Amino acid sequence: MPLPGHTIFRRGSMLVTGILMSGFTLALSQAADLPSDIPGTLPPAAPDFDFVKRDVMIPMRDGVGLHTVILLPKGLSNAPILLTRTPYGASKTASQSDSSHLTSVLPHGDDIVSVSGYIRVFQDVRGKYGSGGSYVMNRPLRGPLNASATDHSTDAWDTIDWLSKNIPEGNGRVGIIGTSYSGFTVLMALVNPHPALKVAVAVAPMVDAWRGDDWFHNGAFRQIYALDYAYEQTGTRNSEALLWRSKYDDYDTFLEAGSPQQLARQTGTDQLPFWDRLVRHPSYDEFWRMQAVDLLLASRPLAVPTMYVHGLWDQEDIYGATAAYSATEPKDSANDRNFLVIGPWNHGGSNRDGSSLGALRLDGDTALWFRRRVLQPFLDQYLKDGAPQAKTPPVLAYETGTNVWRRYERWPQSCEQGCSDSMRSLYMGRNGRLSFDEPASSGASFDEFVSDPAKPVPYRVRPLRSAYGTDSTWGQWLVDDQRNFSDRTDVLVYTSPVLSGPLRIAGQPIVHLFASTSGTDSDWVVKLIDVYPDEVAAQPVLGGYQLMISADIFRGRYQKSLERAVPVPAGKALEYRFSLPQANHVFLPGHRVMVQVQSSWFPLYDRNPQAFVDNVFLAAPADYRKATQRVHSGAKTPSRIDLPILPLGSTEEPGLFR
Repeated sequence: MPLPGHTIFRRGSMLVTGILMSGFTLALSQAADLPSDIPGTLPPAAPDFDFVKRDVMIPMRDGVGLHTVILLPKGLSNAPILLTRTPYGASKTASQSDSSHLTSVLPHGDDIVSVSGYIRVFQDVRGKYGSGGSYVMNRPLRGPLNASATDHSTDAWDTIDWLSKNIPEGNGRVGIIGTSYSGFTVLMALVNPHPALKVAVAVAPMVDAWRGDDWFHNGAFRQIYALDYAYEQTGTRNSEALLWRSKYDDYDTFLEAGSPQQLARQTGTDQLPFWDRLVRHPSYDEFWRMQAVDLLLASRPLAVPTMYVHGLWDQEDIYGATAAYSATEPKDSANDRNFLVIGPWNHGGSNRDGSSLGALRLDGDTALWFRRRVLQPFLDQYLKDGAPQAKTPPVLAYETGTNVWRRYERWPQSCEQGCSDSMRSLYMGRNGRLSFDEPASSGASFDEFVSDPAKPVPYRVRPLRSAYGTDSTWGQWLVDDQRNFSDRTDVLVYTSPVLSGPLRIAGQPIVHLFASTSGTDSDWVVKLIDVYPDEVAAQPVLGGYQLMISADIFRGRYQKSLERAVPVPAGKALEYRFSLPQANHVFLPGHRVMVQVQSSWFPLYDRNPQAFVDNVFLAAPADYRKATQRVHSGAKTPSRIDLPILPLGSTEEPGLFR
């Protein structure tokens, strides 16, 4: 049954509900021939309802209607519109609970705008839930990869055009905000922005799914996440199907299946068009480069003030926000239209409680503070008549370790002088030594381990549960204690002496790993870790804790070129250079710095066969072989991580931002 005050409409075989408002016509067909047991109109909403809800179908330029839910506080007028375009169900998103109060109906992260005079709009993207048309995962822009007349950019334009003209309570100004895939649709709206679009906020957006977001990281396939997501998102219009499991431990499920393609066959995922596209494009070819949103935005004018929101421990899209910010920042000549917020959060953590993450305790509810003191004034400035100018710094970054917010003029802050003056090399030495001292020996030196695909290094302590399970702690894995892996024989560990003073980094660590393998392909995982003192009186569980600050994987076959895979010369030391995710952290006195190196991170990433095959998706059981891995040191092969070092300074937020 609909809520009190709703009117029922029939649209084909679909019933649609919406509240009737005086002077407002819904973009739906008239109700006709309704069954006799369903009334055409229900009594008005109870007096204690503090909001109005409308369900409408907004027509796109090709005639397809997109299902849209409009929520606004009662009595509102001359109000701004805040839009989210989502593949996760507009009705579900806009109905968090059955309540007569808007603050309870809206998602938790909307707690600020719901009480501050905004018209809140949620829309199902094309082909999902109540919207017409077909769904294509990360639908490319019109062009070589999309021969149709529409894409997310045109759909956003048509939607904003309709909203700005057809909501009588609106002031004609529209903002767009979204997280993850919805963050991707935010950026698509910026490709050709509608004149009524005045501000955009992209939270943890999907930007480049091969370089470092959802599907791959530097060529290694993120199977435990991509399989589930592809199955759930593209299997049915309403995302009703979840990838089944025959075992409690995902480690066993993926290991027994063998290759990703074999598991896809077992589950039926291989029948999905999106899966076929993944298998056909394992390298960073034109298919991926033409969809890289940061490259797309870099070629467009910076027309709309935009805030990118990044989480330091984002388990899904840790690449996108900062990559898109960096690509568009050169166009912000006055440094007043392109903004970056870096918080101590996991994926979309700025929308939830931000007082802790796993074992980490933060300085208050960092997410609520951000929404109240940063996000709300930022939106108000561009959308509300007479709103004061928000004192939003160009870059606002939470510094972990010291637990303070810092404001910067640019990011990465360490590159202000061209990077060379601020990057400092941390060298991996023989027998686990980690030091800033440049190696003096010119002789050959290395540490080695055997990587066995039959016993890959797990990315978490087993048993490993599905990222989608009801008991999942998927959002915490990047802050797991890494000491559980440091005593494995197939993980190399390099540790610094105890720090006598603070070590502050602000930017992107760069790996220079000189390594060799007895095989003809190899993965290299590098983790930068903060090792806590043996005893932490304020929180005993952190005694000896090994906290990942930044970590990533690189598939060796792409050492020469990301576009084309080639075999790795067996036994030859090569330099693997790749960037780790952004960090803004202080290693405190009494702590130590650690680097771990390994060749598997399973089952988050698919196993490398360690014998070159044309397509790892299609590897046969016989292709998976043990290999001896060596990490080289010394003057000629100085394996190291270049750290973006900053001196401790007076960039803490002043009173306004506390």
